[in-house]
Amino acid sequence: MIRVVLPYHLKNLAAVDDEVTVAVIGEVTRDSVLDALESLYPMLRGTIRDHQSKQRRPYIRFFACQQDWSFRPGDEALPAEVAEGREPFLIVGAIVGG
Repeated sequence: MIRVVLPYHLKNLAAVDDEVTVAVIGEVTRDSVLDALESLYPMLRGTIRDHQSKQRRPYIRFFACQQDWSFRPGDEALPAEVAEGREPFLIVGAIVGG
């Protein structure tokens, strides 16, 4: 099971507490984790990435093993620590303003 940590506003939308777990069949990539997450929590569709293009929404970032995965290809395999459930995959909402 893949552990996913959501930002506060998406936790509220999905009505979950802390982190969620999703099952991924096949290779564990950013896109496969997001597909599983959106399948399990359909209310999140369109909030993390665009419905059509599947591109990351502005102000959303992805982290795995303390590394920014926001600009890496969506089909690149995530680290083994994430795939094995030892480390979470983090979805972070940026804070903007002045």
